[in-house]
Amino acid sequence: MTLKLLLLQARRAEDPARHEERVSFAKRLRVPLDAIVPYDLLQGPPSLEKVRAHKAVLVGGSGEFDVSKWNLPHQDATLQRLREIVDLGLPMFASCFGFQLMVQALGGNIVNDPDTTEIGTFPIYLTEAAKNDELFGILPDEFMAQLGHKERAEVMPPGVITLAYSDKVAYEAMRIPGKPIWATQFHPELDLEDHLVRFRRYLHIYAHLFTEEQIQEMLDSFQPSPETEKLLPRFMEIVCAPYDIPCHQPDFWARVPDAAEPQS
Repeated sequence: MTLKLLLLQARRAEDPARHEERVSFAKRLRVPLDAIVPYDLLQGPPSLEKVRAHKAVLVGGSGEFDVSKWNLPHQDATLQRLREIVDLGLPMFASCFGFQLMVQALGGNIVNDPDTTEIGTFPIYLTEAAKNDELFGILPDEFMAQLGHKERAEVMPPGVITLAYSDKVAYEAMRIPGKPIWATQFHPELDLEDHLVRFRRYLHIYAHLFTEEQIQEMLDSFQPSPETEKLLPRFMEIVCAPYDIPCHQPDFWARVPDAAEPQS
């Protein structure tokens, strides 16, 4: 038996990153691909009945939608559903665009700020509160992470715990107190190779924002981020704790090298 996790995605059907993101989460969580059940947010948020049919919720990134521009279809309804999931206390991990959605949903504010854009691999620092967190406490005080954003949290929601920051951005991760719910501005589901693929996939979005020299500087900044790759396996352990089943299969992806191919 494998626990099913619902992956909320804000990506168009023709976007290859839609499948790649699902694969990345499966790899980092160390579960079979079919354990990650994708859901298209462009059609509106999932029903609470559908959410409850899964043991955890994941919220992914976005290629072309911006929380501050309010251009995600059904964004108000999605924010309301995220608030309801938080009220349920269902385990949740939100990454990048998902972090921004969570901040906005819970009463914070997201702004578009090109001056604090982080695209590449950057050092991230734990807050004091993070050092005793059951998830972030496994990380060193400073670690490298994969980032790709031009929006940031200007104001955090009341009551949340800020877990990390960077040299440019004050809020890089948060937790809902007392609940197994975390969100990160960075991408713990991506390793170096995944991130390079993602960056090149969306290069057309960056082309009009940055010079060729700036884009090359971004590419030059990419490097491994082994510490953040520990976060999602630990999250899976937290999800599985109430159930008497193996929480993940460390060698699954080594045994099934073609599992990343799209299913017909």
